This record gives sequence, structure tokens and C-alpha cells, in this order.
Amino acid sequence: MRAARVAVLLTAVITLPLTAVTAYADPPSGPVFSGGEAQPVFDPEDVVRESLWVTAPVDSDADGADDEVHVEVVRPSATEHGLTVPVVYQASPYYAGGNDITNHDVDVELYVPGRPGSGKGGPRGEADGVGLAGPNGAAQITWRYEEYFTSRGFAVVYGESLGSGQSSGCPTTGGENETIGAKSVVDWLGGRAAARDAAGAPVTADWTTGKTAMMGVSYNGTLPNAVASTGVEGLETIVPIAAISSWYDYYREDGAVVAPGGYQGEDADVLAEYVYTRDDREICRPVIDALTAEQDRVTGDYSDFWAERNYLDDVDKVRASVLAVHGLNDWNVTMSQVARWYEALRAHGVEHKIWLHQSGHADPYSLRRDVWLSTLNKWFSHYLYGLDNGIEQEPKSTVQREDGSWTDEADWPAPGTADATVYPRPGGAGKGGLDPRHRTPGRAGTERFTDDAGKTIEQLVDATRSGNRLSYSTGAATRPVRLSGTPGLTLGLSFDEPAANITGVLVDRAPDGTSTVITRGWTDPQNRIDPAKTRPITPGKTYRVSFDLQPKDYVLEAGHKLEFVLASSDHDFTLRPEPGAGLGLDLTRTSVTLPVVGGQKALRAAF
Repeated sequence: MRAARVAVLLTAVITLPLTAVTAYADPPSGPVFSGGEAQPVFDPEDVVRESLWVTAPVDSDADGADDEVHVEVVRPSATEHGLTVPVVYQASPYYAGGNDITNHDVDVELYVPGRPGSGKGGPRGEADGVGLAGPNGAAQITWRYEEYFTSRGFAVVYGESLGSGQSSGCPTTGGENETIGAKSVVDWLGGRAAARDAAGAPVTADWTTGKTAMMGVSYNGTLPNAVASTGVEGLETIVPIAAISSWYDYYREDGAVVAPGGYQGEDADVLAEYVYTRDDREICRPVIDALTAEQDRVTGDYSDFWAERNYLDDVDKVRASVLAVHGLNDWNVTMSQVARWYEALRAHGVEHKIWLHQSGHADPYSLRRDVWLSTLNKWFSHYLYGLDNGIEQEPKSTVQREDGSWTDEADWPAPGTADATVYPRPGGAGKGGLDPRHRTPGRAGTERFTDDAGKTIEQLVDATRSGNRLSYSTGAATRPVRLSGTPGLTLGLSFDEPAANITGVLVDRAPDGTSTVITRGWTDPQNRIDPAKTRPITPGKTYRVSFDLQPKDYVLEAGHKLEFVLASSDHDFTLRPEPGAGLGLDLTRTSVTLPVVGGQKALRAAF
């Protein structure tokens, strides 16, 4: 049995130091702006704190009453004397901690249509104790940004997601009820929903302008995407950090059952179980059991269950501006989540900006604090206070490079990016070639390898020779090559068995022989036509299989080689069947498409 952990990022409970004001005179009559930014003129200790419950128009726990969202408000005390302020709102299922959970077994055989028992796992592994405060923790909620915002004339509002903490309802891992619950707080701030205090007395938000921003990391950043996709009035802007735009692409990939990086065996039901911290420990049991059945870890097909959790389908409703933030090395919430969301927002005319950094599943606060806070301040000052500071005219893209430097560009992917193609040459059991000029000659034929899920991708990448992967390499680059966007593979594949995982990897090979995985991706060849439809594989027949790798912005330095590695199972991400399934790659029907700044011309000049 394997130890398991749930893939969550819990916000650190620390506070920001104030940057300008350390002593406070008489309470100001309103916010003060300088250089396009709100200034810290309010005493962050002089605040009003309220605890209340907002009514959500949904009954997800089927108790016959509308669900309620527990909310904590922190606002400058000047709002008691006529000042109205906008709100920065963070919705989260994590404020009350989490439960010990167990993940699904991933050492299972892959699903084959009509084969009894295929795709069925055994008992889940043991949990390794990720519970924090335990169910319904009642500690005061706080946030590293709280003092920063309240001192500058913004209220901070916390909302506990349905089924967590002191909220009623049930957790459903991105389900519609969670969106309704989080949205109801925006409606309350706009005077369109009811709320009560602990004694049952009505509570109104007469201290706010009704203009609201949502912001957070991971799940806390996903809920802003969800609420924005409803088009709710009053939500002026969102800042989703390391956020999900489609839950299917978090737990599945083109029909393949995959896991968030580092959390093998987690799925929608496991995460719901983790955040199910309300007092009543039984009322949501049928709801979570339904998640287990409907998420379908057998076929991995896209379904109505996942469509409900796909905010891309409703991007045409988004009216809030979006400042999207993501780590280029985030293998928990992968880059496809922000890339597809950002592309869709741009296509629908939503005001947008993107920050991409070199860390993983993280908040940029700890990476470039001064510039990040300045950007965030200008963003909220503009969209919440209406300040004409020009933030919407600034470059749309900020990207951190591998050396830690930062670049502002017109947008992302980088201007001048175009698809460029490379073709594998024979020798993949050792190291075949990778040619940007000519497709492989017809005499190259098929190269074969066998699956071994016990070996990690990193082990396979660094093996001098291996029967468990195919590897192809360019020569050393004569000049830097920048990838910016989404690489793709087109493969001619045959199979010894009627089911297989497929994993594609791009690698940077340094002059000293060390390797860096640039990006990777996965697919189920049974879903080669449609993620929603499993189609049987006939052993021995060659199929055209195309899929994308995770988006990336990466500079391959001069002297480095670019490698393409093809494997079957990925020990750290996919299901892990018994070793031995054979695959064949027809080189004449195989190509790798790269998003290169400068396109094919630049690629050929480098190699």
C-alpha cells in the first residue's frame, strides 16, 4: 500500500509588512492614491470583523433548506462612519483544515471494452495524515494579504466553500453547487442575497460599493474562474493563481486517468472527502459516493460530470477582467489550465493579463514581491476604484526566465511564435536523430518498445539504451531556441495489447549530459478521436494518435540538445499496469510540432 496525500495548496497564515505608513493620524475620509496605487492610510488594526451566513439558492445536502455560506468580513472601521469600499474576496474550502484521506490504487490494469474486471482497482492506499485543524475548525480566518488591502481602503471577505467549516451544503470538487455558493457572496455584497448573523438577525453589506474582486491560489483561485463564468454582476475582476479552468484536465488527459503531480491516486471524490469539514459527518456521504461513481476512473472518458466542471464552456459569460498567474513548472495544476483559459478569454474580448513564473504551485508574492504587489495594487485600484492609472494599457504578459530575470511582452504566447516541426530518425532504443528539415525516409520502418510503469520518466530519459522507451535528439543548438506555447505530437502507433498509456516528453540535454524535462503529456489511444468516446484498439493495427504536451515557455540555450522521448506509462502521473505491453512507432508517420519564436526558420538556423 502506498502513502497518499491530497493535492492542495494551503495559504500560509502570515501578514504583509506595511510599506509606507507606520503611524496613523486621524482616520482618513477615503482612500489615497499615488503613482496609480492605493496608499496604506488606514490603520490595519482598526477594523470591523463580522461573522455571518449568506443564503445560497441551492440545497446540495438535501436537507430541505437552502445551503448557507459562512462568511467573515474584515473592513476598515471608517466604513462605520459612511465610507463605502470595494471588496477583495477569497472563497476557499480550506479554512477549517482537512481530513485524513486515502487515495485510489493506481497499480491496476487498463480498461479494455468487454474485458471483465479491467480498469478495476483494489483498495485504496493508506493516508499519510494530511489533516490539519480537523472538521469545522473555528479559528479566526486570516490571509497574508489582509493587512495590505485593509490598510489601503479595501475590505477583505472570506467565504467557506459549501460543505467546509461552518458552511452547510456538500463539497463536490468544482460542481455547480460550489459555484452557486461562492457566487451568492458576490450577490450579497451587491444587495441581491440575504444573510444572517449567529443570532439569526439579517445582515446587509451597506458598507460596500458593490464592486468585488476574487483572488486566490489553487482551489482558492479556481473558484474565481467558476464564479466569473456565471457573469455575476458586481464581480469586476479576478486574480486566479495556479487555478483550474477544467477539472477534467486536472484528473484526466485525453481519456487517460492521470493524477496531479506528486499525488498519485487522488481524484474528485478524494478531494471532496478532504475538504468535507462541516459538523455533520454523514449528511454528505451520498453526495461523495456519487462522485466516486460518476467520475469514472475506468474509462477516463469526458462526460456530463466533467462538463459541469468545465468553466471554458461558459467563458462567453465572463465580464470580469482577469489577471491570470501560473507557474511554468507547476505539475499540480498544469499549464494547460491557464493557457486554454487565457486563450479563450482573449478570443471573447475579456480584458486580460498574464504572469508566468519559474516556480511550481505557488503565489508570486514570494518571488517578486515589490513588483507583484505594485501590479496587483494598480489592477485593483483601476478595476475596483475606477482609477485611471493605465494598467490596462501595459504589456499583457510578464514572464520570468530561467535565470530569474523578468520580461514584459505584448501578450502570450510570445509575439512571433509559429509552429515548427521536427522528425525522428532511426535509433530510438539508444538515441535516434531529431531533424527539423526532412521527414524520416520510408525505409526507416517501425521502432518498438515495451511498457514498464515501474521506471520513472526521469530514469528512462537518462538511460543510455532502453527497451522501455524511444529517444530522439537534435544536435547541439548553435543559438538559443525559445519555445512559447503548446507542443504537439502526431504518432503512428501500433499495440500488442488492446490498451496502453502513451506519454510524450521534451527534454533539454545540457553539454555535460544532464537532463531537464521541459514538458510532457499523456493520452489514451482508445480516445484518439474523442475524449468522450472509448474506441477499441485492434492489436497489430497502426493508428494515428495526436495529442498536445503541456504548454511551456522555455529557452533552450546554445550548446544544448533538444530530445523527444516516447514512453508508455508515466510512473508519477498515469495508471500503472503490469509491465510488458508492446508498442511500435512508425517513424514515417511521426512528427513533433514545437511553438518556436521565429518558427521553422529559427529552428533550422539553430540546428
